[in-house]
Amino acid sequence: MTVSHILKTKGNAVVTASLSDTIETIVKTLAAKRIGAIVVLDGEKIAGIVSERDVVRAFAEHGSAALALAASKVMTAKVFTCGLADSEAELMSMMTTKRIRHLPVVNAGRLAGMISIGDVVKNRMEAMEREAEDMKSYIASAG
Repeated sequence: MTVSHILKTKGNAVVTASLSDTIETIVKTLAAKRIGAIVVLDGEKIAGIVSERDVVRAFAEHGSAALALAASKVMTAKVFTCGLADSEAELMSMMTTKRIRHLPVVNAGRLAGMISIGDVVKNRMEAMEREAEDMKSYIASAG
């Protein structure tokens, strides 16, 4: 399965923030949307990503003053991305080796979606269930 297939199933909506949005705004959005990361844009260009980990680190360093900080001060600026043709195996490998849980999808230089580790696991589980059902049908028809 590819990123394109996963996005067809889950959709390509991405929650974003601007460089100047405060961590308070971002935290409220993370909670309201029940998500773990927000892509930070500078215009239409990906400038960074703010994950729950980034927020925890900001609170550890700045205490409650972290709420007033801009996304640009807290975000992870080195963002790993994937493309529509990337495979499930490539996603799992990148997420494991880079120790990340969210990958923005980029197509033709533009943000085209977001894939989380949960999306990858869900997709893999569904594929395994289909394979098991196919095998059962094959065995039943051969007997």
